[in-house]
Amino acid sequence: MMKNSIGLYIHIPFCAGKCPYCDFYSVDFDEHLADRYTETLIGQIGVYSRGDYQSPAIIPAITPHISTIYFGGGTPSLMGAGRIARIMNVAHENFHVSNNAEITLELNPCTATPELMRGLAAAGINRLSVGMQSGADAELRALGRRHTAGQTPAAADMARRAGINNISLDWMLGIPGQTEHNLGETLRMIEECAPAHVSAYLLKIEPGTLFGKKIPKGVPGGDEAAGIYLAACAGLESLGLTQYEISNFARQGYESRHNLNYWNCGEYLGLGPAAHSFIGGRRFFYPPSLDEFMSNPETVDDGEGGGEEEYAMLRLRLSAGLTEDGWRERYGGPIPDEYRSRAAGLAPHGLAEAGGGGVRLTRRGFLLSNEVITRIIG
Repeated sequence: MMKNSIGLYIHIPFCAGKCPYCDFYSVDFDEHLADRYTETLIGQIGVYSRGDYQSPAIIPAITPHISTIYFGGGTPSLMGAGRIARIMNVAHENFHVSNNAEITLELNPCTATPELMRGLAAAGINRLSVGMQSGADAELRALGRRHTAGQTPAAADMARRAGINNISLDWMLGIPGQTEHNLGETLRMIEECAPAHVSAYLLKIEPGTLFGKKIPKGVPGGDEAAGIYLAACAGLESLGLTQYEISNFARQGYESRHNLNYWNCGEYLGLGPAAHSFIGGRRFFYPPSLDEFMSNPETVDDGEGGGEEEYAMLRLRLSAGLTEDGWRERYGGPIPDEYRSRAAGLAPHGLAEAGGGGVRLTRRGFLLSNEVITRIIG
């Protein structure tokens, strides 16, 4: 991210149906609702660009320089290229979107068509985050996914034919019935798709989801899940994808700039129900209600942000960790001695490292990241 710029996150809350493990805010897709929602988003972009917001939560003026745009969801590809193009046009009219901005859209493989891909490329989308989740049909069925394994490489091929070459794949680890010995089918699919980036997340059973109400059989336990994670990390690196964050791997130069802005405690504006923002040291969010967002799109103050502990917590998610140079640039002094000493105390257990360049978690430390980070920052 360039200095004096922010990321723009646009939440698309529509899905064809709720996956049993998902706890993100979403509603069933409806054409009429999608049209109304598009108009509301366009209106909110104008409000922020004019500084005409009413909410007392938003104190500073919005910086108009946008370096990244991310359409997340939900299933943003359900919106169709026409609505995405309208939103993008208004963003360009109201903000200074960088010429080399990274513009990402999340896509379910089963929604991909050549026409959609051409339309998205024409709208300015230059990066796709494809919800592969697995390269094995049995695992996709266990997750309640609507697409088949074969639709992922087909979607990647359609994207490239349309001129979208920056492709990221989402991979779910810890799927019911999965072991570290049966990851090969998905790794072969990843190799076939040749993505620039892969996000590999361990399945987390969330309260309130269908899986949370009834945990499926065969969900890997702690040690087994750890083995799957470590095997997946090794497999991805064998394909030339280097780990740069707990769950993210990329070819050199293709790290997610939008997400790196989050992990560097940078500023961002989030639009849509349940979307969060951080600007001028303040955090604020829209309530998770589509009706409320479309009828009265007001944000809620979420307090101050960007302090030393928060910065440390976010940076320690990265393979590079807390760097001495980065800390000095941000805070004008060295990394606190207590962070170094606590990390050094975890080094004999293979969980963290502390040296002249800074403090970082090891790959095994990533498996216990919440606990390890908490111990380091106190």
